[in-house]
Amino acid sequence: MTRFRKAAIAGLIVIPIVAGGFVVQERSAVAGSRLFDQVLAIISNQYVDSVDVGTLYEKAARGLVAELKDPYADLYTPKQLEAFNTTTGGFYAGVGMQIEPQDGWIVIAKVFPNTPAAEANVLPGDRIIGVDSASTRNWKTDQVSAKLKGQPGTKVTAKFSRPGAQEYSVNFTRRVIRIPAVPYAMMLENRTAYIPVTGFNETAAEEVAQAMQRLAGEGAKSVVLDLRNNPGGFLDGAIAMTNIFLGKGKEIVTVRGRGEPPVTRVTEAAAMAPTIPLIILTDAYTASASEIVAGALQDHDRALIVGTTSFGKGLVQGMYRLDGGYAIKLTTAKWYTPSGRSIQKERKFTDDGQLVEVHPDSLETDSARKARPKFKSDGGRVVYGGGAITPDVFVPYDTLTTAEQKLARALLTKQQESYLSIYELAFDLKSKVKPDFTITPEMRDDLYQRLQKRGVVVDRKDFDAGSRYIDRTLDQRIATLAFGDSTAKRREIGEDVQLRKALELLKKGATQKDLLALASVPAAPGSPSVRKPER
Repeated sequence: MTRFRKAAIAGLIVIPIVAGGFVVQERSAVAGSRLFDQVLAIISNQYVDSVDVGTLYEKAARGLVAELKDPYADLYTPKQLEAFNTTTGGFYAGVGMQIEPQDGWIVIAKVFPNTPAAEANVLPGDRIIGVDSASTRNWKTDQVSAKLKGQPGTKVTAKFSRPGAQEYSVNFTRRVIRIPAVPYAMMLENRTAYIPVTGFNETAAEEVAQAMQRLAGEGAKSVVLDLRNNPGGFLDGAIAMTNIFLGKGKEIVTVRGRGEPPVTRVTEAAAMAPTIPLIILTDAYTASASEIVAGALQDHDRALIVGTTSFGKGLVQGMYRLDGGYAIKLTTAKWYTPSGRSIQKERKFTDDGQLVEVHPDSLETDSARKARPKFKSDGGRVVYGGGAITPDVFVPYDTLTTAEQKLARALLTKQQESYLSIYELAFDLKSKVKPDFTITPEMRDDLYQRLQKRGVVVDRKDFDAGSRYIDRTLDQRIATLAFGDSTAKRREIGEDVQLRKALELLKKGATQKDLLALASVPAAPGSPSVRKPER
């Protein structure tokens, strides 16, 4: 179901981790250091409660990092650093759950199959209310994640709550969990290979290459690379993935840091698929490493970008090891596409800690484009800098009707209860439906009764008026549980206007040159563009 997502966009990470440098203290720095030492001594000796000096130093260090106002900077404890490295790499030892914050608690967003969490029947929507002997109320996502992860074979106890059911505890034995970057890949109409990529871990490029090889063997004549909702990851993964479609010796990205000469990365091998017609799908959650891939292939006229404007993260973070196993992640450079574009969007923190755009423009208006710097692709096409990757063909997400929006807001008033009502109905139906099932009035009635029992107050007239929203949500959940992600996606294609547009363009363009030419054809007047409802 629709959920307002508050997860942070993952950063572009340069590896390996390097040793920290020395800081040259100027006179003003010496005075500042003296002030800090005096404050620390007074607090340590005179504060009403005793405070561990080591803890004070760590808090001060965290405060220093926070004062940078850098949303991508962070100080990692040894455990947090281990969790970061294993998770970003696509492998970790844990229990197999994807988690997110909700109303001061951490909630299960997804349970990965064949994992300890799945075997314990943990469900999406369940709250984690404790880990071992500690309550998780008001914990951050990374705190809970760090507690659940550990060495394979070790144990951790988690306590859960579920609306309408008793609290329950599970004593997990941690196992190595592998999260694929390509959850599935399949052939669509007109022999088009569809490959969704969810992140850039250490195996992302290899997974895309394997999917390409398999689908090419099945007769694929074109490719849609779906980078929507892809938050990024390793730089080397972006380089390798770009090299699948771009020949040897082509510039991919240039990184420029303070006081350092620019570093330009180029493709180093022959391309696996140098000429196959390629479309890349982007949206507001396409970020960092995924923007490097999209930007490089756009600049070299190797891909047509379709969808909505990307996130706009043109910064690079470096990891610096500290004494005691700590590390600091810090923004150290900006990166630029082959044409010289910076795609960094200006953002700021709101009073409640949310990261928002300073000059939001979800409509991609003509006036906004004119204000942005223009660059040229290899073939002379205009591409835009100054904030994110602008699609060659702008296709907004389908909008909810007024009635559907009203129903969605009503369900959000009790988000966990609504989510579980939908999930449990889908779970009950998964063994009873066939691949060509349709949502029936009886299914809607059943869901309405479940919502009522869980205390989700929705007027029946509003529920019926928003039935299209209910049907789409139920269909996706049932199909996923019963037949898997790829079948659910096939059923969703009719509602995915961006993917439909990509398939339409591929029918008209037999070559990459043809596709790029189609992008210059003025679009027919249509409805104003909007963002996809956040999840």
